[in-house]
Amino acid sequence: MKIAFVGKGGSGKTTVSSLFVRHLAHRSIPVTAVDADINQHLGAALGLAEEHAAVLPPLGGRLPLIKEYLRGDNPRILSADTMIKTTPPGTGSRLVRLDEDNPIFAECAEEVRLDGDATARLLVTGPFTEDDLGVSCYHSKTGAVELLLNHLVDRRDEYVVVDMTAGSDSFASGMFTRFDMTFVVAEPTRKGVSVYRQYREYARDFGVALRVVGNKVQGPDDIEFLRGEVGEDLLVTLGHSDWVRALERGEQRPFGTLEDSNQRALRVLHAAADAAYSRRDWQRYTQQMVHFHLKNAASWGNERTGADLAAQVDPGFVLREAPSPQPA
Repeated sequence: MKIAFVGKGGSGKTTVSSLFVRHLAHRSIPVTAVDADINQHLGAALGLAEEHAAVLPPLGGRLPLIKEYLRGDNPRILSADTMIKTTPPGTGSRLVRLDEDNPIFAECAEEVRLDGDATARLLVTGPFTEDDLGVSCYHSKTGAVELLLNHLVDRRDEYVVVDMTAGSDSFASGMFTRFDMTFVVAEPTRKGVSVYRQYREYARDFGVALRVVGNKVQGPDDIEFLRGEVGEDLLVTLGHSDWVRALERGEQRPFGTLEDSNQRALRVLHAAADAAYSRRDWQRYTQQMVHFHLKNAASWGNERTGADLAAQVDPGFVLREAPSPQPA
């Protein structure tokens, strides 16, 4: 299943998403973490050294490979150059499964060893570099993530956890509809809940499952404030953590020593995410993909590529769940 963490800059969404990745990994649940924020911090939050995290192979820098692989033998896509971030799969496209070997994972994925036997796969969008200034926008980087999500067939017993760009930038395309659950990380301030209001407004017509995670909560007044601002969408709150503070100083502690209150909060997030998968509608999921592709094609894609991108849509195609692996 696919989970997004969003929030304003400084809300702690990267920290909370990294804790959720650790929670899953320590329960032996296959988890792929995706840093879709141009400000790349998820690798370090998962324990990688800063210099190591800075040189991970970026998805945004491998767009030609990604497009060519996903295109497959789809006759509706004339060339990889005509694929844009919203291009949907169709008959002949290569679909991505999390338990397979493929060129995208081979080229871009890093296995991160957490404490004990826990591991997580990490993919990163890549930072905005000096070479990009004046010639591209960061959506060209995050577009690699959207293409991957559009072609991903996942199951309930495996997770993709995406640390999104700060604010509401995912509304520039249809990526906000790609998730079974979106957790909005919000501090107990008016600015802290502003991203939640934007998501609620934009997402209400698309069936997006949305819950709020209150972060940096110090007492009952903070909880009361958040409840007054977001109502029943407030799922859980997290307070101060000496464990997280130590991690931010570069000190690695066993995940089992994370405070009990924060461990309980992560279990609540896990239960909410798991329940959300049962409501996934693959037909609607595919229709939304097509909707945003046609919208982007008409507004800029056709002109940019010189092709009629509406012709890429396969009207009879519906993305389906990947079959569970058979026992050996």
